[in-house]
Order: sequence, then structure tokens, then C-alpha cells
Amino acid sequence: VAAEGVVGGEPPPKCDELRLGQYPESVWGHPKIDNSTQEPQNCTNQTAYVPCLPAPNITCKDYSGNENNFTGKEVGFYKPIACRNVNGYSYKVAVALSLFLGWLGADRFYLGYPALGLLKFCTVGFCGIGSLIDFILISMQIVGPSDGSSYIIDYYGARLTRLSITNGTFRKTQTYP
Repeated sequence: VAAEGVVGGEPPPKCDELRLGQYPESVWGHPKIDNSTQEPQNCTNQTAYVPCLPAPNITCKDYSGNENNFTGKEVGFYKPIACRNVNGYSYKVAVALSLFLGWLGADRFYLGYPALGLLKFCTVGFCGIGSLIDFILISMQIVGPSDGSSYIIDYYGARLTRLSITNGTFRKTQTYP
């Protein structure tokens, strides 16, 4: 009787090449979240590694090439997932500062733009127009922290993802009647 990981006498696959049904999504689909950053724990270089437990009776090769028959309780491999690098700038604080103290430049000082903060302070928020524009830019997450990091936003919060078109993007031709 062959184990599920072995098909027709073929050698077992590498553990990180298992199909989704061979390791339950409930095991890796919910990474441990760091309360202070609201990102998966151990996030470095926009990647975090989540332990994956192959399903019971799955045979696969680990990183060192050893074949293992798993019981469903041991880690078979670590799946990389995307995460965002954050450095302590809260989205909620930035929006609140922009809304209530934006005319004084507090939002720009908070985000690490002291020259723009001073300009807004000296011009009283560019007479209100600049404060409104800054509020829109910060609330749409177009303007972020000056160090290039991301805002701290609740894990299931209002994150915006920018979509871009590249040469690899499929473009469907439009037909007009």
C-alpha cells in the first residue's frame, strides 16, 4: 500500500512542493500576528515564514533530502508569505493628526517630513487647501512615512494595495458594437 505522497512508485516530492490539499490550509493560513506591528511575526525583507504541517500519511522529502511519513503534528516545511515592513508609524495617528492638527503641520512632522511640516506651520496649512490635500493623500495611503516603511494598520484593517500595469499584464482587447 503506497502512502498518499507516493504516486505509482515515483519518488516522494519535496515537502515544499506539496499540493494545497496535502497540507491543510487551516494549519498555515493564519500566521501568528505581532500585536505591536500587526504583521506576521518574524517579518524581514517583506517575507515571513509560516510553519506548515503536512497532512497525516503524507510522505515527502525535507530540506536535507530525508523521506518522512508525517502524522499531521510535525512541521514539514516553512511557507513564505508576504508581509510589510513597519517602523512604528500608525495609520490611525497619522490620519488623526492630519485631520485635527494638519494646519499646524503635525502630520508631516510625525511622518518624518520636518521641512514640509515647518512650511505648513508657517503658512497655516497653505491657507487650508494644503491641509485638505494632505488629509486626502494620507488617508488614501499615498503619503507614508519618510523612511519608506509601511503604516501599522490592523491586520484585517483598511489596507490599500496599489495595482500596477507592467509588460507582463494581460490586456483584454475591447470590442465595441
